[in-house]
Amino acid sequence: MSMTQTHNNGTLRTALDTLLTALAPGIWGSTYIVTTELLPPDRPFTAALIRALPAGLILLSVNQALPSRAYWPKLLILSAINIAAFQAMIFIAAYRLPGGLAAVIGAFQPLLVMALAWSLDAKRPIPLAVLASGGAIAGMALLLLSPTASWDVIGITAAFAGAFFMAAGIYLSRRWAPDMSVGAFTGWQLLLGGLMLIPVALAIDPPLPPLNAVQAGGYIYLSLGGALVAYALWFRGIGRLSPVSVSSLGLLSPVTAVLLGWVILGERLNTQGLIGLTAVLAGILAVQFIQHHSPPPAFPKQENSHV
Repeated sequence: MSMTQTHNNGTLRTALDTLLTALAPGIWGSTYIVTTELLPPDRPFTAALIRALPAGLILLSVNQALPSRAYWPKLLILSAINIAAFQAMIFIAAYRLPGGLAAVIGAFQPLLVMALAWSLDAKRPIPLAVLASGGAIAGMALLLLSPTASWDVIGITAAFAGAFFMAAGIYLSRRWAPDMSVGAFTGWQLLLGGLMLIPVALAIDPPLPPLNAVQAGGYIYLSLGGALVAYALWFRGIGRLSPVSVSSLGLLSPVTAVLLGWVILGERLNTQGLIGLTAVLAGILAVQFIQHHSPPPAFPKQENSHV
């Protein structure tokens, strides 16, 4: 095979990996509308628990693999960061903040990933990637942040914490490559993170009322779509793309939320919003193009992977 063919095949693989990974934040973009329109109010920890635990059990029933004894401490840390802490924070922010403000805060994730790589690995960020990420943040502000946004202190703190946890989770998941299939790796994190949320949900959230069909459907969607499918694609992408590339794709989540609000709820999208949307998408594409020049190796392949 010629060098040109090899390069083209690599480019196609990266493009496919990027598209599959992008599906995860696209699915997560529906979280806000599902939470506010379908779920019982004021139960963020319960929502995070129901999203994670059943999906983890289903994935592990298909991908039956135990992590090595040496990997357990890392797996527990990743489960706490990626699932328990992050999911709790995004549902707190979803319940307490307008979607626009929460999304703008979350848009800082690519810069946080660059800062972690710089401070811990002495890997200086690519200036153009920093510029593209900053442009995406500005676009997100134009798209979503209104002058009348509510500055709830708890909600803002939760949104910033969620952005940090996602950035740290992306960085550490790439740094601590798992010794199992992506399906098992995802399942164990969802299971352990869900178990960590049980005492918090019981202690803080009010009990769930009897659920109607719509509310039950909302929880099922969040678990099967928003956790099982989305996290499997997300962790697969973390192993195949650079951390900054993956983090920038997370900006598709609020973009999806805006489009769903426009299509389903009839929310207006004015000229400023369209300019912001274009800037966000341009920033994401720019980061992908810049980072493609040095793609990381994939997760170790597992012979019995089911996902």
